[in-house]
Amino acid sequence: MAANIIRRIIKTSKAPAPVGPYNQAVIVDKTMYLSGQIGLDPATGSMVSGGVASEAEQVMKNMQAVLETADIGFSNVIKTTILLSDINDFTTVNSIYEKCE
Repeated sequence: MAANIIRRIIKTSKAPAPVGPYNQAVIVDKTMYLSGQIGLDPATGSMVSGGVASEAEQVMKNMQAVLETADIGFSNVIKTTILLSDINDFTTVNSIYEKCE
């Protein structure tokens, strides 16, 4: 017999709504799975302007909004995958990511 798995769906208007049939995040047991984020401003529904630094900052704001909705902080994040279209942006994006707390 399968064990009952309890899932808690995380949803906030402070981060962009999913564009597909998935959630912003889901918590299963004590693990949160946060969906991918892009540099979309949830207030306008548009990508932020200003290049990779502005986009990375918005992504981190979006992630923080989802985390805070679940009473979780960046200090609890154990894995993040960041995809770059230009590896030369690594230092810029990494410097923004390391400021997240």
